[in-house]
Amino acid sequence: MLTAFTRAFRTPDLRKKLLFTLFMILVFRIGATLPTPNVNVSVLKSTADAAKKSNQLYGLVDLFSGGALLKLSVFALGIMPYITASIILQLLTVVIPRLEALKKEGQAGTTKITQYTRYLTIGLGILQATGIVAMASTGQLFQGQSGSDDILYDTGVFPIVTMVICMVAGTSVIMWLGELMTDRGVGNGMSILIFTQVVAVFPSQFWSIYKAKNGFVFALVILVGLAIMAGVVFVEQAQRRIPVQYAKRMVGRRMYGGTSTYIPLKVNQAGIIPVIFASSLLYLPVLATQLWPNTTWLQKVQPYLQQDNPWHMGIFFVFIIFFTYFYVAITFNPTEVADNMKKYGGFIPGIRPGRPTAEYLDYVLTRITTPGALYLGLVALIPMVAFALLNATQNFPFGGTSILIVVGVGLDTVKQIESQLQQRNYEGFLR
Repeated sequence: MLTAFTRAFRTPDLRKKLLFTLFMILVFRIGATLPTPNVNVSVLKSTADAAKKSNQLYGLVDLFSGGALLKLSVFALGIMPYITASIILQLLTVVIPRLEALKKEGQAGTTKITQYTRYLTIGLGILQATGIVAMASTGQLFQGQSGSDDILYDTGVFPIVTMVICMVAGTSVIMWLGELMTDRGVGNGMSILIFTQVVAVFPSQFWSIYKAKNGFVFALVILVGLAIMAGVVFVEQAQRRIPVQYAKRMVGRRMYGGTSTYIPLKVNQAGIIPVIFASSLLYLPVLATQLWPNTTWLQKVQPYLQQDNPWHMGIFFVFIIFFTYFYVAITFNPTEVADNMKKYGGFIPGIRPGRPTAEYLDYVLTRITTPGALYLGLVALIPMVAFALLNATQNFPFGGTSILIVVGVGLDTVKQIESQLQQRNYEGFLR
């Protein structure tokens, strides 16, 4: 692997892409540490550190933003507004016929949908930035912590609007950086930025474990993390290959077809999206308790919203399974795949084209999605179980969404570098 990495840097065009990607990551991390105007940095740091120790939710927020949100930095919103907008547009494509028609138009339609995604990202960024700054100005961002009312120097209209504009502009810059990395770098730019956000908090998490526990516990966490990572890599690479054969056909004077291929159905067909859906849905009651702390029924529900509560874990697990089936159902259409195969003369050996093929694909996909959903649920529960049973730190580095993001993006990026190395007859990473 090290030899292949060295050869990748010896290739001029690949070296330029790798260096450009690293430079964009550096710019992204600099923006994540640059505070917005009107922020009292010293008070904010002490208040945020105390909040992360007392509430697991702040640790989760800190993970997804790479430590930028709790610093109220220029890139405080991170890449999440763009991810949310992409998911919303992907779901609306199934519901709105106009978007579905654009999706089928090829490159022109994809460009139009991308433009809609950008507009929606800015809209979501304005909403999120306004909410975060409003909570910081009223002292509700770190509710119950001393000094939460003194985070901002001035709570006037003009300073608040300036902060919102800076955060929304930071979201636009992040979106631009991600698209630049996709066009001129290696891998998917947005995915690499998410990867950077997650990995950025790993050193502090490791250091907190080492200080809170002894060296033996620290080494045990590393070994358990490596074992979890190996299992995640195994499942992420697992797939069921449906064989497909294409009949020979004459087009003019040339003969086409007669080839054999396969349809790869991954065990984890939905990726990390179900975990994000489930986390967002369970975050709504927590947000409601912060906005309306004096509501009676919210006070009764609040103990069940803690991540180490068995009821919270059970509901979270059920939501992940439900959203896994839901997302796979709307993103993979067996009927459409069967129709396309029939149109080009393809068939699955032993299965008649048309409706029987669609029913067979739906049957196989349902059977494969079951272990994939259980796998996502178990991996997502790892940090919660570690905190509840082992009294571990609340930011357990290996588990949940963090390990899924790290492994998924890492595998995808390595595969792209591998493919470019193979084009030049170099030995790659995965050999």
